[in-house]
Amino acid sequence: MPLFEVETNSHIIITWAEDEQAARAVVADAYPYDEIARLTKRPRDTWVISKGALGLTSPSLDPCLVARECLSRSSGDKVNAIRLYRMETGSDLEHARKAIESNMVMGW
Repeated sequence: MPLFEVETNSHIIITWAEDEQAARAVVADAYPYDEIARLTKRPRDTWVISKGALGLTSPSLDPCLVARECLSRSSGDKVNAIRLYRMETGSDLEHARKAIESNMVMGW
């Protein structure tokens, strides 16, 4: 089954679907108020997110472990997890937000 990348006005959704119409149906079901801006059939059946693109390249820390620990301590509360991450690492708000959100997407 092909992998589709669907960008809406609020989300980027990665989903398997039989065809483009089925991918649109997934988005309509999950996010009925979003408008599809771009829909792309991926050339392979995997999806990779670059840590460099997210600004998570510091060799002195493992942001995944720190971010996951902050998410755990905050019981999944994103705002609290970002605050904890900033306190733990000394990161600025944008870096902390990216680290926490990327780990939330990975299902911490």
